[in-house]
Amino acid sequence: MDFVSPVLDIASRLWDCTAMRAVYIRELPENLNSLRTAMEDLKNVYEDVKEKVDREEKLQKKRTHGVDGWIQSVEAMEKEVNDLLAKGDEEIQKECLGTCCPKNCRASYKIVKMVRGKMDDVALKKTEGLNFSVVAEPLPSPPVIERPLDKTVGLDSFDLVTASRQANVEKVQQVLFNKLEIPKDKWEGSSEDERKEAIFNVLKTKKFVLLLDDIWEPLDLFAVGIPPVNDGSTSKVVFTTRFSTVCRDMGAKKGIKVKCLAWEEAFALFQTYVGEDTINSHPHIPKLAEIVVKECDSLPLALITIGRAMAGAKTPEEWEKKIQMLKNHPAKFPGMENHLFSCLAFSYDSLQDEAVKSCFLYCSLFPEDYEINCNDLVQLWIGEGLLDEYGDIKEAKNRGEEIIASLKHACLLESVGREDRWSPATYVKMHDVIRDMTLWLARQNESKKQNKFVVIDKGELVKAHEVEKWKEMKRISLFCGSFDEFMEPPSFPNLQTLLVSNAWSKSFPRGLPSLQLFSMMHFIDTRRDCRFLLEELEGLKCIEQISISLGSVPSILKLLNSHELQRCVRHLTLQWCEDMNLLHLLLPYLEKFNAKACSNLEDVTINLEKEVVHSTFPRHQYLYHLSEVKIVSCKNLMKLTCLIYAPNLKFLWIDNCGSLEEVIEVDQCDVSKIESDFGLFSRLVLLYLLGLPKLRSICRWSLLFPSLKVMCVVQCQNLRKLSFDSNIGISKNVEEIGGKQEWWDDLEWEDQTIKHNLTPYFKPL
Repeated sequence: MDFVSPVLDIASRLWDCTAMRAVYIRELPENLNSLRTAMEDLKNVYEDVKEKVDREEKLQKKRTHGVDGWIQSVEAMEKEVNDLLAKGDEEIQKECLGTCCPKNCRASYKIVKMVRGKMDDVALKKTEGLNFSVVAEPLPSPPVIERPLDKTVGLDSFDLVTASRQANVEKVQQVLFNKLEIPKDKWEGSSEDERKEAIFNVLKTKKFVLLLDDIWEPLDLFAVGIPPVNDGSTSKVVFTTRFSTVCRDMGAKKGIKVKCLAWEEAFALFQTYVGEDTINSHPHIPKLAEIVVKECDSLPLALITIGRAMAGAKTPEEWEKKIQMLKNHPAKFPGMENHLFSCLAFSYDSLQDEAVKSCFLYCSLFPEDYEINCNDLVQLWIGEGLLDEYGDIKEAKNRGEEIIASLKHACLLESVGREDRWSPATYVKMHDVIRDMTLWLARQNESKKQNKFVVIDKGELVKAHEVEKWKEMKRISLFCGSFDEFMEPPSFPNLQTLLVSNAWSKSFPRGLPSLQLFSMMHFIDTRRDCRFLLEELEGLKCIEQISISLGSVPSILKLLNSHELQRCVRHLTLQWCEDMNLLHLLLPYLEKFNAKACSNLEDVTINLEKEVVHSTFPRHQYLYHLSEVKIVSCKNLMKLTCLIYAPNLKFLWIDNCGSLEEVIEVDQCDVSKIESDFGLFSRLVLLYLLGLPKLRSICRWSLLFPSLKVMCVVQCQNLRKLSFDSNIGISKNVEEIGGKQEWWDDLEWEDQTIKHNLTPYFKPL
């Protein structure tokens, strides 16, 4: 019995296995039918996805990598399924002696298992296809290269289509019809699709170069009838546009940014339209011509327009008179309004809405070649009420950034590249001729809306008789100028905005009942007593936003002890205030704070004992809006613990503060509460610690820095530990950590994982 039992057990197991395989084999036809049905369902999903992709690609979008991979895998899977179904059908035909038993049971069993496995794969692919919410995305902006220096190779034959501002598929088709000699009977009375087919049938047999000039909006080349032009094609489509977004939306393979001409080219072009006879008519004229070319800032259209106007001027006196007109009243210069400004104004007219146009015109308040801080510009737009439709300040700022981007795309603003890669600020400026056009548009606009303004930007001393003409002004921009000549302060009853920079007035304007926005930054001498100015601002009922630089203790105390001024200050800069050792910062709406060369300043607090601000404002929100802090050359500064009350701080720069030992000084028991209550450094993106020889820690206890992207540490030899929590997710956001290699190598880490995560982002300085 001991021998028989194992044998029976083995036999039983073999029978179970064989029976199971037999069931598999009997179900082969049913499984094959189930696989066919599943594959048909998958093909239906495939067709739906493919249709969506084709529709998006006609709009010059690119299918996502995920969708592209899915489509290819479904096509490969269909072939595999068809092969498997064929094998299954063949196996069913091989029946043993007219029974249902296949001749090769092992082969049939393998096919059944493969069929069941493939059914699972097909079901998974179907689910993936049903879950695609996005099948294509806009093409990235094409790579931009500089204008080639080599001469352009000529073409024996090509088609040039000037696409007007209102160009559409029908108009471009009509131009091509005229050039391609398509029979009239195939054209007249035909639909857009029929015209597309006619154009396509002609061009598909040709090698062609199609030039589309001055495209304002994306043009669907497929709808026109243009055959696809890919990398391997000998045909080309070349188009010009003022908008980089058009290049992206039309799927341009390469973009060439046409910059203004080089000096030699600009002068040669100008000379061509002025004429050599005029240039050589007097020895002084070539030098005067150089001044004119500089005023045109190498813009070809300006050089041509002004060159034509100067063609008959053959005396230095005529040239000097025209140059003064060009500098002071460019709109009055012959040809400027009709041939230059009106042409450039098309870009302005194409802007999205009136709010964007108003924001653009506002940029004319800044001087020629002035580099405008983008954050400050958006803040001014908000203060002016240009973004009032957005109730939330964050939404308004986001919209402001979108507007700046759209103005850059339209080539109405230029990005300014600065050498300081550590600066968080971005800057834009206007081309000189664009600014002249903007002033022309703004003055046209002011006559309609009584939006009168004046810009003083050449270091001028404003004379009394000129100010008499300003009584009705709503905006005054004073850069590098002064009112020092006035015996009595001027009065501007309608003034709403006053921007002052690098200027001073002993007799600041009085009588400003309508003033809403005041900015006095980048002052020549902030150490003067500004209490008279603050008293004037304090008495204004309409004032909503103040940005100001101060440098005397009496002025600072006046500002910080005024209910009315506290609620208005957005940007505050303190410079060379050597008599102040403690600053009680009670400004609940402050967004940007700078302190420079305040040599005796030891601490900045929010002075919780003194309830000077509104009692309804929670004390932990006293610095709620503060986003930027820059402290430079405050040699006695010991700490900045007040920053625990700045939950929205994004940028912190501390430089050359020789006494600073710790940025945040708190007990360990308070750290978790501070982090949860105030979100300490939860939004800090940029952190710069420079020239701090005594600095031992940012905070002696570990903190989370969930948003930190860039950190720079220079000449902080005693900073041996970084206050990063071991659970920090910093490596997901961090882009760069800059510092000396020796400093990085000598750092002490409580958790080596943090060092391992951060090391790839360290850049030796």
